[in-house]
Amino acid sequence: MDCDWAETNRALAGRLIEACRRGGVRLATAESCTGGLIGATVTAVPGASAVYEGGIVSYQNWVKAALLGVAPGTLARVGAVSAACAREMALGARRALGADLAVAVTGIAGPGGATPGKPVGLVYVAVAWGEGRVVATENLFAGDREAVRAQTVRRALDLALECLEGKRESNG
Repeated sequence: MDCDWAETNRALAGRLIEACRRGGVRLATAESCTGGLIGATVTAVPGASAVYEGGIVSYQNWVKAALLGVAPGTLARVGAVSAACAREMALGARRALGADLAVAVTGIAGPGGATPGKPVGLVYVAVAWGEGRVVATENLFAGDREAVRAQTVRRALDLALECLEGKRESNG
């Protein structure tokens, strides 16, 4: 990963960990296209163990369904790369890992995998927190696989922090 992305993402993870610590919030992740990179970024920060419960890397659809509770109907109807799937992943990570706030990502990092209407760089990021609150965003990131994954980590950490700080409302 590009050094600037890594440093920026690590600093953002530090802010998220500190905000979770201050609020007594337990954090979890559910990752598809990033393959555990969000969890790795969070745990690179000293003190992460005080708030980070863990993560589920759900690269395959059967893992999304079996471990995160993503409905087979959601996967059949709109696919894994969708806001609905990201929302269900975030809710499932909260439930499975006993967390107060969970962030989930699913998308197409490239260079292959694009389909009509779902280009390389399309990533959905979702956060679930509070009493059934969930928000999902659609993002279109540019660059190669490494750049898409790095931008996804940044967006995921940003969105989690926004939700934790009360700057985001539920849209799901």
